[in-house]
Amino acid sequence: MHRSHNYPRRKRTSPAHNSRFTPGADSSLNKIFGEIGVPENRAFSPDPFQIEALAAIEYADCLVTAPTGSGKTWIAEQAIARVRERSGRAWYACPLKALSNAKYADFSRIFTPDQVGILTGDRKENPDAPITVGTTEILRNQLYDAMHRGESFDSDFVVIDEAHFMGDAERGVVWEEVMIYLPARIPLLLLSATIGNAHIIADWLAAIRGRPCVVVQEKHRPVPLFPLFLHPAGQLLPLKASTRKGKGSQLHPMVSDFLGRSSHRFTRRSKLPPFGRVLDVLRRYDLLPAIFFLKSRSDCDQALEDCRDHIPEDHVRRHRLRTRIAELTGQSPHLARHRQLPFLQQLAVGAHHAGQLPAWKMTLESLMTEGLLDAVFATTTVAAGVNFPARTIALLNSDRFNGTQFLPLDATEFHQMTGRAGRRGMDNIGFALAIPGRFMDLSHILRLLTSPPSDVVSQIRINFSMVLNLLLSHPPAQIEDLLRRSFAAYQLGTTRRKRQEAAKAHAPLWADFKRRMEFLRTTGFVNERDELTDDGRWASRLRVDQPLLIAEGFRRSAFPRDPALLAAIIAVFVNERETDDRIEPHFLTNPLVRSYQRVADKLSPFLRCLLAGGFEAREFYLRPAAAMHTWAKGGSWEQTLEAAEMGEGDLAMLILRTADNLRHIAGLAEFFPEAAASATRAVARLLRDPVIWD
Repeated sequence: MHRSHNYPRRKRTSPAHNSRFTPGADSSLNKIFGEIGVPENRAFSPDPFQIEALAAIEYADCLVTAPTGSGKTWIAEQAIARVRERSGRAWYACPLKALSNAKYADFSRIFTPDQVGILTGDRKENPDAPITVGTTEILRNQLYDAMHRGESFDSDFVVIDEAHFMGDAERGVVWEEVMIYLPARIPLLLLSATIGNAHIIADWLAAIRGRPCVVVQEKHRPVPLFPLFLHPAGQLLPLKASTRKGKGSQLHPMVSDFLGRSSHRFTRRSKLPPFGRVLDVLRRYDLLPAIFFLKSRSDCDQALEDCRDHIPEDHVRRHRLRTRIAELTGQSPHLARHRQLPFLQQLAVGAHHAGQLPAWKMTLESLMTEGLLDAVFATTTVAAGVNFPARTIALLNSDRFNGTQFLPLDATEFHQMTGRAGRRGMDNIGFALAIPGRFMDLSHILRLLTSPPSDVVSQIRINFSMVLNLLLSHPPAQIEDLLRRSFAAYQLGTTRRKRQEAAKAHAPLWADFKRRMEFLRTTGFVNERDELTDDGRWASRLRVDQPLLIAEGFRRSAFPRDPALLAAIIAVFVNERETDDRIEPHFLTNPLVRSYQRVADKLSPFLRCLLAGGFEAREFYLRPAAAMHTWAKGGSWEQTLEAAEMGEGDLAMLILRTADNLRHIAGLAEFFPEAAASATRAVARLLRDPVIWD
């Protein structure tokens, strides 16, 4: 049983302010609102693009680009079924662990549980099954292992979902590596909603794999999209003017008039709209459920406070919601007392962002998919790769934070967001609602509505883990050929007119590879014959962010044996955040401080060498070690949060990534048996509620 919560009611605003917000809609919307409803339930019939893709995969690689919700996964399911009819094996690669979990559940229902396994780092179930679902990093690592053993990769078909991730600045290198390393005998199916230069990628794949790559494009949305504008007075307007064909798109005259007369936003101290009243407008015109994309985590959390006056009217649905929440959170004491649970239970609204626990985000995704929530307030990170569509998506900003700065939304990001509007089989039409604010450029949004997806640009870069793993199975001449086959080299080569210059397009990558190989030679991981030394061979198994520093720690016997202390020290290498090391004394035990100082002292010379060579190296901080030590010793989640001074989602991610690094250390049992055993015990201590959730 969940505790009942009684909210203090917000003080009503003055009549003068209320008079400014009068829910309504322009009469020109009557026709489009009349189309709202649930489509007729018809027997499934594959679309032409699905049939075309299935035919293509029989003789070629295939790149499918089609809007979100159009049925790309069905193609993969049917292709995998054909592979299984021939007793073949298949691999389905996803960018996110949450997506891998969802596909694992889906495929287990379709193909039966004994036929499907999952590999994500966090989960390893039925790994020898003929159908494997997992993250793209795991697939890349398995390709590394096969190359090292000199064996052919044990699969007959590979699907790469969300293929546009090849253009991701942080992880795109992994996608590109998979495409380069995958044996040409294995058919490759790439799925994406947003690739502007699909034919260029297909030409590159055909060039490096020696087999055709067919592009199948579907531009028609399964659920049409209609753009709306919410006037601060509470009136819904069409965003676009009705124009004759060939005349282009223009803002609706009433929207243009608003922009010319006002400050372009709701007049409130919080700088956010009155979301409770906005939801009332959307409910009046049957535009719920909705996903609101906001600028920051704090805005998402604040939006819940602004919804206190929004009480769902359907009592039966509210009862179903409470029952389902109890089912989803019943196995996690922390979720059952989550600070935002009252908003979920009573108001049917939730906040979804990277600061939330993975289990909490999965709960929201399940409730939204099941049609039990009215609204989710999310940062733009939810747009890519998470599948919980709504009838309406609402935009309050025309820019997004890319990790370092705010930049205007590009076409790919915009299409990912609007792709959530309209649920196939549940909606006749979806809506994109623009809400004016300080950071909303409506002209930019108007352009994006008709812009094609952005081109994917290669993000391949050389890192030490790649160098170690390629040298494990290839001489330098073969590695140079691999780099010559990169998409980066292909893109650069196609822009150069002279064939001789195009042949050297891979030169920057090769120069960086040689620079890193030389560093490995001077530090004893590579010998004079450009082969891995014994140290280099076991270090290649550390497929983590900072493999050399961790490897040097083992060479210098710097790491503690105690599982909790080992977890704490490894968290130092995982941490990417600048932090304040002024920590409460009760979080700093003498063994922890001694272990931290020992590692810092022993690794300082190697760290200076890295920096002197111009290579990346993160600064060491004590705070993540203190937080991890607290958690690994059995401390409470609340105590660990206090030590970490970070959001729940950030802390959970730090713990999960630390556990992943420890798993790689556990794989070194042949060389460091005590450390491997300690790492295994440490992983077991880290993975508990609320970090993991069944």
